[in-house]
Amino acid sequence: MTIQLNTDKNLTIHQEYEEKIKGAITDGLGRFDDLLTRIEVHLSDENGSKDGLDDKRCLLEAKIVGKEPIAVTNLGNTYDLALSGAISKLKSKLETIAGKLKTH
Repeated sequence: MTIQLNTDKNLTIHQEYEEKIKGAITDGLGRFDDLLTRIEVHLSDENGSKDGLDDKRCLLEAKIVGKEPIAVTNLGNTYDLALSGAISKLKSKLETIAGKLKTH
């Protein structure tokens, strides 16, 4: 599974943080490794340099073998919270898809 990170102009990801993000995705979604070819992570700040509640956005797009890609979005006060919420949402969707594939 390939993990690709994308950010808006308000965020620069350092190598350390990139590894943390990839580790969180691998830990959360690793059991679906045979189902996924790529995960695209899109991190953005909804209102730029201004402060705000739940203004950090994480969109995860999963490329699934033999299926259309699926995407989930989550907002949080920090990028970590937005990421963990998006991983949780994507994990739930992938469990449903994997369950359907096993029954067919």
